[in-house]
Amino acid sequence: MEEYFYQCPYCFSEVSILVDLSVPHQEYIEDCERCCNPIQFVITLNDEREVEQFSAEPIGQ
Repeated sequence: MEEYFYQCPYCFSEVSILVDLSVPHQEYIEDCERCCNPIQFVITLNDEREVEQFSAEPIGQ
């Protein structure tokens, strides 16, 4: 696991999540720890198990 920092698309706070480095492609929804709005995460790791692509997008409600 590795801590990764991002900016919430709702409240614009800098928050962090733990990225599982054993899964090369991940897509999931998790609430922001500050404002509790749902965020869709898409994370892709490279061959060295480093974050290559990261997106944190708001979920239209």
